[in-house]
Amino acid sequence: MIAGRVRGALRPLSVVVMAIALVLLIYGLLGYSVTAVVDGVLAGSVTSLPAAEQTLRWTVPLLLMGLGIAVAFKAGYFNVGAQGQMYVGAMASLVVGLWGDGRAPVLVVPLAFVAAVLAGAVWSLAAGLLRLLLGADEVVTSLMLNFVAVLLLQWATSGPLKSRAGTGQAATTESIDAGYRISSSTGTSLSIFVICAGAVAVTAILVNSTRTGLEISLVGRNPVMARWQGINSTGVGLLVFAFSGGCAGLAGAVEAFGPAGSLRAGFSPQVGFMAVVVALVGGLGAFGVLLAAVFFGALRAASLYLPVVTDLPQSGIDLLSGAIALLITVTAVPVVRRRQRRRRAPSTDGASDVPDRLVAQHREVVTR
Repeated sequence: MIAGRVRGALRPLSVVVMAIALVLLIYGLLGYSVTAVVDGVLAGSVTSLPAAEQTLRWTVPLLLMGLGIAVAFKAGYFNVGAQGQMYVGAMASLVVGLWGDGRAPVLVVPLAFVAAVLAGAVWSLAAGLLRLLLGADEVVTSLMLNFVAVLLLQWATSGPLKSRAGTGQAATTESIDAGYRISSSTGTSLSIFVICAGAVAVTAILVNSTRTGLEISLVGRNPVMARWQGINSTGVGLLVFAFSGGCAGLAGAVEAFGPAGSLRAGFSPQVGFMAVVVALVGGLGAFGVLLAAVFFGALRAASLYLPVVTDLPQSGIDLLSGAIALLITVTAVPVVRRRQRRRRAPSTDGASDVPDRLVAQHREVVTR
């Protein structure tokens, strides 16, 4: 079992190393100084306090969304709508923050975060219900809901929530009261770190130490076998969609009440899709996702710094992120196809594909 976990952890790590080597080779062939690029990445992400703060600032949304995506993927549901779920969560939290202007922060801030989690969960459940009740592909529906959320954010920032102090050049909302902010513009604070630590702990306990976590694993490995064991696969699916969307909504609230203090149309446009890669590179485990989020947060921070110290454009770092995403996706294709075959299989097939250890664990939990 330990050897299997080690192999599972080394697989995404090897993909990342291969992608880095490939992209550095491309940089060299195009005439860029590989040494200067590596030095620039380190200087822009870890070697100074401002750089480290930028890394942590981008780690936070990647971590929160990546945790939710990992749980959904672990159950076999490919929810790729975290970007839209983050947007609706951010808008819901901001509405509560603006409504509570002048009221006690101890009341307004928790309510805003609860509203964000609920809004993200509901937005995700829309795709989940279409998948579980009508059989619609959740990749398509959750992706399309992203575009709906983008348009909704554009309407809110240029309409009912538009800042009266704006210049008209960018659609932005009113700012929340400074007393409600949980961080400065750096996006790092003790409150945010506590939120992230709590999210990692809750995810790890849910997946590894509860009956629900075992059911999520069984449904993801073989839904036919899960039904044969008496597991309510529909209920598990709705749960993971709600959990995934709630995590993304929480990330939106952290953005609104943390580094931004307000919202603008189309903020952080690539974070949701990068969180999918974070979940895959992290091996769908809470602590693996944490490490992957730090890595990609560092890349994001470096992408803002590299054009200043090298002649490499910001898109050069996007090339690295894209290469990792491509190779991770290629390695994930066999798993996706295998799970799709199992979902289409008759109810007597696929039972032997689930390890006896998991079946025994499930039966032990059920009899408690």
